[in-house]
Parts: sequence; C-alpha cells; structure tokens
Amino acid sequence: MDSNEKSEKDLVVSVGPSEVKLALMENHKLIEYNRESSQGHNFSVGDVFLGRVKKLLPALNAAFVDIGDNKEAFIHYLDLGLYFNAFDNFVKKSNPNTDLKALYSHTQIGPALEKEGKIENVLSVGQMIICQIVKEPISTKGSRLTAEISLAGRNIVLLPFAQKVSVSQRISSKEERKRLETLVRSILPANYGAIIRTASEGTNAAALVGEAKSLIDKWENSWKTIAKNKSVSLLFTEYSKTTTILRDLLNDSFTNVYVDDPAIYEETRKYISLISPEQEKIVKLYEGKEPIFDHFEVTRQIKSSFGKVVPMKQGAYLVIETTEALNVIDVNSGIRAKTTDHEENTFEVNKIAAEEIARQLRLRDMGGIVIVDFIDMDSQEHRNELHKYMMDLMESDRAKHNVLPLTKFGLMQITRQRIRPVTEINTTEQCPLCHGTGKIASTVVIDEQVERQLAYYVNDKSINNLTLKVSPILGAYLTRGFRSFVAKWRRKYKCRLKVVESTDNSILQYEFLNANGEVLE
Repeated sequence: MDSNEKSEKDLVVSVGPSEVKLALMENHKLIEYNRESSQGHNFSVGDVFLGRVKKLLPALNAAFVDIGDNKEAFIHYLDLGLYFNAFDNFVKKSNPNTDLKALYSHTQIGPALEKEGKIENVLSVGQMIICQIVKEPISTKGSRLTAEISLAGRNIVLLPFAQKVSVSQRISSKEERKRLETLVRSILPANYGAIIRTASEGTNAAALVGEAKSLIDKWENSWKTIAKNKSVSLLFTEYSKTTTILRDLLNDSFTNVYVDDPAIYEETRKYISLISPEQEKIVKLYEGKEPIFDHFEVTRQIKSSFGKVVPMKQGAYLVIETTEALNVIDVNSGIRAKTTDHEENTFEVNKIAAEEIARQLRLRDMGGIVIVDFIDMDSQEHRNELHKYMMDLMESDRAKHNVLPLTKFGLMQITRQRIRPVTEINTTEQCPLCHGTGKIASTVVIDEQVERQLAYYVNDKSINNLTLKVSPILGAYLTRGFRSFVAKWRRKYKCRLKVVESTDNSILQYEFLNANGEVLE
C-alpha cells in the first residue's frame, strides 16, 4: 500500500442468538476478529468483581480469590495497589444504611502500602475485596487480578481512590497539557484521579465533562451491590467488545461501522455520539438478504486465515502451531521462483511472510512467546532489514510486544502481551460422503442410491414435488441423453423432479429438497 494512501477501516458486527462476532477490516482485508458471548458472563479483561479471598500463598506473596469462576483467580501483593486500604475500608464500612457518597469522599486515601510488604499482613481468608481482571483465564490458569481499579473511557481513564491527574506523554504541547489537566482536575470530585489519554487532545470541555460523569456514574452505581451483598458478585463489566474496539481504535481513518442488529446498532450509534459526535454518521444498519459476514467476504477470509496452513502470495505459505508454552510459525517458499537470485528471492518471500505474520498475531490474538522460522538468508544486511521491517509492521498492534533480531539460524523471537486465550477456529469440515472414514460408495451404484432415496420420499412420505441438488458432474451423469435417469424416474414415480446443479456440492453429494426449498432428512 502506498504510504500516502489513506487506510480505510471498517468494523463489521454480526449479531447471532448466542454470540456477537466482530471483524475489523483494513482496506477490505480482515486484521482483527473477536467473539463475545451474549449468553451469561465469560470473565473478560476490565470486568470488576467483589471477590472473596480463598487462600493465601505466602511463598508467592499472593492469594487465590473466588470471583465466581470455576478456576480461582490470582492476585499478587504488588497488584493490590498503593491505596488498597482505602478500597478495603470502603468495603468494610459500607452497608445499606450508610450514606455511601459521604463515606467515599471522607475515606482517607493514605498511607500507601509498603513496597516490600507481605500478603498475609494485608489479606485474610474470607475477606471481601474489589478486584479487576487484567488477564483472562488461559488453559488451566484462572484470571489474573488487580485491586487498582480503573475505568477506561475514550479520552480519560478514571481512577477511584487516587489523587494524581497525569497526561499522556504523546501530547507534546505544554499549553494543551496544562489545559487538559486543569479542566479534568476541576470536574473530578474528591478521592478521584485520572489519566488523560492521547485521544483527548483538542477535545472540548463538554465532551470531557460528559465522559467523566458517565464513568463516575458507572463506578458509583456499583456501591449498592457492595453495601448490600457482601457475597461474590460482578460489579460491572467493560463496555461490549464493539464499543471497546471503537473506544481504542476510532479515528479519522474509520470509514464505516456496519451492524446487522437494530439494538446493537442503536447502542453503537449512541456510544459514538458520546465520544465523537461528528462521526455518528459512520454507523450503518445492514439490512441485506445475505448474512453480513458473507456480504463483506469475512467468512471466506476466516476460513482461509485460521487453518494450520495459511497460504500467501505466489505459492508461499505459513505453517502455524500453537502449544501450551509458545507459538511456532514456519515460513515456506512453496514453488515460488520469481528471480534467479536465490538470496533476493528468499528475502522477498520473508518480507511477504512478515506482513502475514503481523496480521496473524492480531487476528488470532496470539500471545506469549512466538518463534518464527524464516527461510535462511546469508546476508546480514537482509537479516537486519527484515528485523526492522517486522518492527514497523507491528507498530499498529495495540498489544505490548517486543521483536528480537534474527539468530544466525533464521529464527526470530517475538513476545506479545497475552491477556486472553488464542482465538482458534476449526476450518475443516467432515466429508459429507465418507463421514470421516475415508471411503465412499462406488460411482457405479450412485444412481441406485439416489433412486432408493427418491422412492422413499414419493412412496413412503407422499412427497411428489421434489428438487434434487447435485454437483455439476453428478448432474451431467444423471440427466445426459434422452434416456436419462431423471427422465426415467419422473415416468416411473409420476412425480415432479427438478435438478439443480451447485458447485457447493462435492462430486457425489446429493440432497433432496421439498417444494419450499427445505432439505429433506
């Protein structure tokens, strides 16, 4: 893509009965894919709980906490935060008869916890604590927690029981930094702090006031649950994945947000009108007849991108293996031979692979250690160039990451923040003919099989109007010539039989449909 060409970003949201699927497209190419269950709760990053300390682990200076998951969550002493005692006093003193606003504003924030303190001096078994998920359950491990609660908005991050107001280092203008800090300090009530995010640069006062109020309301609405319950409970969740993606990524390059459900469309439109009113018009309700993911070619890209083998340009391909400890990606050149210069050819294949690997890391949300086995290159200059190219490609990745130079064996190590399990999608399907056995009936008797099925529907089920859906090859075999099988069956069974050829069907696959187009069992 030309560096001057404007990147076009579309978010496509498909709402199903059990989950919401989100596809982030850049120039019509899938770069991020998320799924969010719409049934029950699934312990996501940012969710805040009232949890119960289950077990202390003095050797690790940590504790297990029950947050309602079947896997116990884990919190380390260093994740309790400097002002844990303020949260702890608020939980212990709150009850349904307390004036919670007065209790909160009069709770003393200090003194700070000791940096070298011990967990058993702060927590005890059975104690209720407010905690937030920073890393989702992965494999056999439960969630990783923090007791430093934060509520992230588009422009500011609200910090309950904090005193600091800090401004993003990326805002370089001293005047703007001063304006934002003064403004945010003036709108925060007692015992609140904030981090002013880069996106807030140039934002007007009304937008910041509105966002701060909505975040404060979200936090204060949880107080009733804390006061009355004193049992393990969810206090509040992050926004839905749709709004979280928009909060973190929404900028001028966002072109469209397509949603196929009126309720989610309305929620998304309202959210954008709150954080960026001038972009409200980019949200569009999709009302087409075909599924939204098919219309925008998301389904096809998912099928081609999530397999073990990922094809690339001109015959090259990746082989991706995910293990408990790390992810391994092998680069293969396939049959590609663009130039006679082997070294130059190898460098070109490795650059193409680097582009796809950067995309795959985001797409599958691969975290932890990633080992990439590039094709060996003799030139140190090429190895250095590839390392720099990979770092440039990873710049747009929101997850914290580190890209190490290639070893002399052509291996590159990438570490990427792992806060949720790798997205895995089964892209294979069971063969409809052999049902996984690897054996199919002889082609000689296929006409007998079809006729037996037809006889069953006409004679036993009294269905006289049928459509036979077949592959073009089987269709040609059954309808060829004047004395075709289909013509013979129409006369023999006195039925209406229409043949429809479909490239979706494998060679010997056939289906009978009734007059309404429904597949017959």
